[in-house]
Amino acid sequence: MRGLSGKAFLVTGSSNGIGHAMAQRLIEEGAKVLVHGRNRDEVEAVSRELGDAAQGTTGDLADPTTPQALVDATVGAFGRIDGLVNNAGIYPRGIIGETTADFFDHVFAVNTRAPLLCAEAAIRAFRRQKSSGSIVTVGSINAWCGLSNLTVYSMSKGALMTMTRNLADALGPERIRVNQLNVGWTFTENEDATQQREGRKPGWQNSLPLRHAPTGRIMQPTEIAAHTAFWLADESAPVSGQVYEVEQFPVIGRG
Repeated sequence: MRGLSGKAFLVTGSSNGIGHAMAQRLIEEGAKVLVHGRNRDEVEAVSRELGDAAQGTTGDLADPTTPQALVDATVGAFGRIDGLVNNAGIYPRGIIGETTADFFDHVFAVNTRAPLLCAEAAIRAFRRQKSSGSIVTVGSINAWCGLSNLTVYSMSKGALMTMTRNLADALGPERIRVNQLNVGWTFTENEDATQQREGRKPGWQNSLPLRHAPTGRIMQPTEIAAHTAFWLADESAPVSGQVYEVEQFPVIGRG
C-alpha cells in the first residue's frame, strides 16, 4: 500500500508547474495538501481546482520567516503535518565573471536556505506530534556541474545534496526520512517561457536532439509527481538519505 491516504503535506511552489502536479497527484492518492505560492489569486484558483483536500497560503521564501509560517499553516489547516516537499526554487541565468553578491545571496536564500528552514520547521512539528515524517527535496541534475549560465543555481542545488544526506543521517533513529530528487529537463509553462526568451520557437519541445532527450521528449510534471508520491510514502521506507536522479539518461558516465 502506498500509505498516503489521510496524510497532510506541505508542497512549496505548488501553485504552478511541477509543484501543482505534485499537489494534484498527492490528493488523487488520498492526501491533503497545503498549496503554496507567491501570487494569492493563483494559489486560490489552484486550491479551488483541487477541492476540499487542498488549502492555500502565500509567502516569499526569500523571507526567512516564511518557512515556519508555511509549516504552521499546514498544521493549522489539517491538524498535523506528515511530510514536506521542498519544491519551490528559482533558476535565473547568470554570466561567469559578472556574479554579484546580491544575485548569489538571493538564489541561495530561496533555493538553499529556505529548504533547510522548511525542513527544520517540519522536523520540529514531527517531534511535537511524536510521529515519523518524510521530506522530499527537489534538486537538479545541474547540481553535478551545470551550464555556464547556471553556475550559482547549480551550486545552490549541489548544497541540497549535502543537506539531504546530513539530515537523513541525523534523523534516521527518529524515523524521519529525507530524500532528494535531482530532476532533469522538464516541460512547464515557466520553462517554455524561458526557452522562448532565449530564442527557441514555440513548440521547441517537440524537436529536441536525442542527445538532450533520448526518448524524443523531455519529461512532464506528472512524471516528477509520481516519483514524489513514492518517496513521500511508506512504500519507499525505510530508505533515507538518497539522491535519486529523475532523468532519462545516466548522468554519470553519459556518452
